[in-house]
Amino acid sequence: MKKDTTSMIKRAERFQIILIGEGILVGGIAGLVVLLYRMCLEGAGKVLNVILAYARQSPLRMAGWFLLLMLMAVLVAKLLTYEPMISGSGIPQLEGEMVGKLEQTWWKVLPAKFAGGFLCMLGGLALGREGPSIQIGAMAGKGISKGLDRGKTEEKFLLTCGASAGLAAAFHAPLAGVMFSLEEVHKNFSVSVLLSVMTASLTADFLGSGVLGVDSVFQFDIVRALPQEYYGLILLLGVVLGAMGAFYNWFTLKVQALYGKAKHLSTTGKLMVPFLCAGILGFTAPELLGSGHSLIEYLTHEDVMLGTVLLILAGRFIFSAVSFGSGAPGGIFFPLLVLGGYIGGAFATAGVQFFGLEPLYINNFVLLAMAGYFSAIVRAPLTGIILIFEMTGSLSQMMSLSMVSIVAYITATLMRSKPIYESLLENLLRKLGRKVTKDHGQKILVNYVVRQGSRLEDALISEIRWPENCLLVSIQRGTQEIIPKGRTMLLTGDTIVTMTDERDRAVVHDKMERLCSDMF
Repeated sequence: MKKDTTSMIKRAERFQIILIGEGILVGGIAGLVVLLYRMCLEGAGKVLNVILAYARQSPLRMAGWFLLLMLMAVLVAKLLTYEPMISGSGIPQLEGEMVGKLEQTWWKVLPAKFAGGFLCMLGGLALGREGPSIQIGAMAGKGISKGLDRGKTEEKFLLTCGASAGLAAAFHAPLAGVMFSLEEVHKNFSVSVLLSVMTASLTADFLGSGVLGVDSVFQFDIVRALPQEYYGLILLLGVVLGAMGAFYNWFTLKVQALYGKAKHLSTTGKLMVPFLCAGILGFTAPELLGSGHSLIEYLTHEDVMLGTVLLILAGRFIFSAVSFGSGAPGGIFFPLLVLGGYIGGAFATAGVQFFGLEPLYINNFVLLAMAGYFSAIVRAPLTGIILIFEMTGSLSQMMSLSMVSIVAYITATLMRSKPIYESLLENLLRKLGRKVTKDHGQKILVNYVVRQGSRLEDALISEIRWPENCLLVSIQRGTQEIIPKGRTMLLTGDTIVTMTDERDRAVVHDKMERLCSDMF
């Protein structure tokens, strides 16, 4: 049943209390679902190793494994036909839904993404579980919203809570789950969303820790922090990571475009490519299969030659793009961290061999490169810094992590490389077309923050050309709520609460984002 404007505004006044309770509910349910997904994928990885060891014993068994891989490709293709929204990581789909450009059917996405991710991991594709975990968590949040008969405004909060819970459960990184949801998904740091997302993330992480333990994802041997004499190398590494990140985005989109141009290949045919490649690699270079967690363990615990590091980096880079470009259900979140780690490993190993860098600092550069590469590709530096801190349990690198992330971010931006999830969303919209409901739909409240240097800073409300079909409801300035009038001056940090029809949400969102962030 549709909610009228008055009841929605009254409910919005109690959002902070209501959403904390709903955040716990979403965090618990989404956390359990993602935890089950994580355990199934880890089991698939172990089964894959057993199958490969068994199949290597005879050519007939190897042929049988290739037949099974082809069967898995067919099954994944049927899942994609059943629900196209499970393609890729799922983060672009979520971001598209958050701004009203896409609509996902939660009860179809959840089981299809779960099954598709499992089959891809069993086949050995170089895909991650973290992006799918975010989408699965968000869809759990949407399911709860539908079950509780919440409006579109509240549903966006619950989607964000589910996304945060999904990342927290997948990575055992609750703070990174909070930051990613605010920085990349919701793109808003209001108190209401912060409290609800924190409760969801902590609840999911608590459940995951209770089942899988509290160990961090990576066990890094960091002997000591980098001395200041090496900070010049950190700046150089940031530039390298920014350039490599821009190349990664270009290459990933190019491979995706090549798959799209292959009109003679059906969905099944496109999926056959990475599955058959995985079959070949399984008997020639099995270390390149799967999410790549073992590769980081190998890099940070063994003395690896520079040539070996570069060979693994190149093989993993290409296979990851081939796997993701096919549209298989799986993410690039974790795989790009692995690639970043190997770029840092190659950088440091070259420093040891040619420039006298002490070998004990190789792991430092691996860790720094993971954060910098993530920042260059996703363009979410705060998430990258916090994620690496939580995954490694090391506090000694915060200064150097910040430096390399900022330099990589700036370098990628100067190279005019767009954030990868933004580019993937644009590709998806071009493929599917923007979905707009014919009727006005529900009324939606959306918050926008006035950023420093934007055209709204120090401007009177009457001086601004606001988007059509957009009503200014209130201006939140700290704890003070201001009724907007023509002579009201907007200040940096003000939160503008707008109301619009569901039909116009996407157009209004784009125009408001430009108003809040564009420079004069």
